[in-house]
Amino acid sequence: MMYYFLLTLTILLALGAPIYMFYPTRVEHAVVKTRLAYLRERKDAIYENLRDLNFEYKAGKMSEADYESLKTNMEDEAAALLAEMARLEDGITPPPKGARV
Repeated sequence: MMYYFLLTLTILLALGAPIYMFYPTRVEHAVVKTRLAYLRERKDAIYENLRDLNFEYKAGKMSEADYESLKTNMEDEAAALLAEMARLEDGITPPPKGARV
C-alpha cells in the first residue's frame, strides 16, 4: 500500500514540477513611446548636459576650447531635435536620411 502511494506521489511530482516551472506567467507589457516622446526626453537630457557642462567650465575643470567644442556639438544636436519635433508636431514627414535640410 505504501509502495503505491510513493509511486503515485513520484509520478505526480515528475509531471507537476515541469508544468509549474514552465507554465507561462502574466507578462507585463512595456509602454510604447512615440518618436515625439522620445525626442522630448532626449531634449531634456541635452539641456541638463548643457547646464552641467556650463557648471564644469565655470568651475575651471576644462579648457575653453573643449568647452566650446562640446557646447557647439550639444547645441547642434538640440537644434536638430527641436527641428524634428516641430516637423512631427506639424505633421510634416521628415526628410530622407542623409538629405541636407
